[in-house]
Amino acid sequence: MKIAIGSDHAGYRLKDQIVEHLKSSDHSIEDFGVFSDDSVDYPDIAAAVAGFVQKNKLSCGLLICGTGIGMSIAANKYRGIRAALCSEPYSARCARQHNDANILSMGSRVIGAGLAIDIVDTFIKTEFEGGRHSRRIEKINLAEQPD
Repeated sequence: MKIAIGSDHAGYRLKDQIVEHLKSSDHSIEDFGVFSDDSVDYPDIAAAVAGFVQKNKLSCGLLICGTGIGMSIAANKYRGIRAALCSEPYSARCARQHNDANILSMGSRVIGAGLAIDIVDTFIKTEFEGGRHSRRIEKINLAEQPD
């Protein structure tokens, strides 16, 4: 699976740990940075990952900042992006099954690396159930349409 990933300065160490884990699982990674703890603006990273997911119809993008909140808010501004902020595996599973989330957002100051990897694995392995949930996703998509 091709996975787009990005973080701000607060999340870059956790991002690197997740990238190593994903590479060892034979996933193809598109890393949008950052590559140090030098301060950056998280909306720029969210835009890069969201744009890549939009363009390539990827099933998965990952965003990490201090809390995950800013990244999820920024990513959700892009048409077709459903970014879910998750701090445990159950929410990650439901985000995929029920909401067809295509980007996972996490907070490096909220969760540790072991839990983050469990959340990522759950998110990646879970598929959208469709059915009654498709009707709801379509309503979300309609809300994105210009007036």
